[in-house]
Amino acid sequence: MTNSLRVRLLWWLLVPLAIYVFVTGQAAYDNARHTADLVQDNTLIASARMIAGEVEWSDGRLLVDIPPAALEVFASPQGDQVFYNVSVDDGRLLAGVPDFPTRDANGHDSPNYYDAQLNGKPIRAVGFVRQMYDNGAIRRVLVSVGKTEASRDAMLRELWRPQLVRQIEMVLLAVALACIGLTFELRPLLKVKKEVMDRDPMQLEPLRVERLHTELRPIVEAINQCIARLGLQVAAQRRFIADAAHQLRTPLTLLETQLQFARQHRAMEPSLNEALAAMQRSNRSMVGLTNKLLLLAQAEAADYAQLARQKVDLAAIAQDVIEDLAMFAQKREIDLGAELVESTWIIGHEGLLSALVYNVTENAIRYTQAGGHVTVAVMRDAQRVKLAVTDDGPGIPAEARSHVFEPFYRASADTEGTGLGLSIAKEIVQAHRGEIGLAQREHPDRGVIVTASFAALS
Repeated sequence: MTNSLRVRLLWWLLVPLAIYVFVTGQAAYDNARHTADLVQDNTLIASARMIAGEVEWSDGRLLVDIPPAALEVFASPQGDQVFYNVSVDDGRLLAGVPDFPTRDANGHDSPNYYDAQLNGKPIRAVGFVRQMYDNGAIRRVLVSVGKTEASRDAMLRELWRPQLVRQIEMVLLAVALACIGLTFELRPLLKVKKEVMDRDPMQLEPLRVERLHTELRPIVEAINQCIARLGLQVAAQRRFIADAAHQLRTPLTLLETQLQFARQHRAMEPSLNEALAAMQRSNRSMVGLTNKLLLLAQAEAADYAQLARQKVDLAAIAQDVIEDLAMFAQKREIDLGAELVESTWIIGHEGLLSALVYNVTENAIRYTQAGGHVTVAVMRDAQRVKLAVTDDGPGIPAEARSHVFEPFYRASADTEGTGLGLSIAKEIVQAHRGEIGLAQREHPDRGVIVTASFAALS
């Protein structure tokens, strides 16, 4: 998960946003606390001044009458407790709580704000001094007012939490938009991935870079350069196989002629004649293998966009192949039949399609026992033209069915062959953008149906 580009980009976005939310949240908390403290202190000093205004002389004595409004300013849903203390500088208590934790003001008419404890509860308090004059006498009256901080804490939460919630919501919205944006912006890269995964192993065309982001183009261009180098190497290998096959075919053909000439002389020893016959069979196998290698190289090199394509009738091609293989089937005592329909036109290379039908049909004849049947059928529907070659031979074991289209793979070692027939057929079908496979017979243990389908011409 840590190697996910989406996750890493989200982390790069989320970490700075988290730091920003922490810093701004702390600043918002400090501002909210300062505001709540200021409101609370202003309420306290307002109450203290109101109480101090009610202190007056009466018969040479200081008296105070606490107005209800001085305490009503603290009314709140949180039910804060309010305490006050009015005392004279000689220690006489005029009103309020005797054990109130008082602190003298710093100076004349200068309030002193402080935090204290009363009855085990933390309170916020203010001390305010008012000087009283009477017949030349000056007395200092200390008015102290304090309250619990439930309303102040509630105000702090009301000021700070909505801002924090909004910031967190903005972060979540940014992450959600980033995820959506990354999903859309990574689509071109995912399309490149799909294009690469859906490609045939031998499709060496460069990837398209038109719709890619500028940052991704160098990567795809590097992949295209690698594909180009791989294409050159594959082309060189194919040329080598084709050249080697061409070089082999001439001396093998000459050797076949010489062996035939040698066997025409009757005066030779019987053992020598047998040896020459064995050499002739081996030479024919080598000629067949060489021709198959040439055809395989041609089929592998074929590209749908570069084929000499033309309108061809697959049924007519199949008819010609059946006529060519009729003698071979008769020699092996195989009943070779055809089921052909009309209007089986497709676009393709006539020579390669003829090689396709020939290889599949010859393969069926070769692996069918004497007295068996091989049927070549060409049919069509609205969109596809289908070739089906059916035999009633020994069949192909289930474990071998996934390998029969591999080069040089032979399902049975009891029959002569090169193991290239079906692999050549597969390459030709893929070059024509068709589909090839094995169909299931009614009796799976007997015979094989090789099918190939192509896009039909309307």
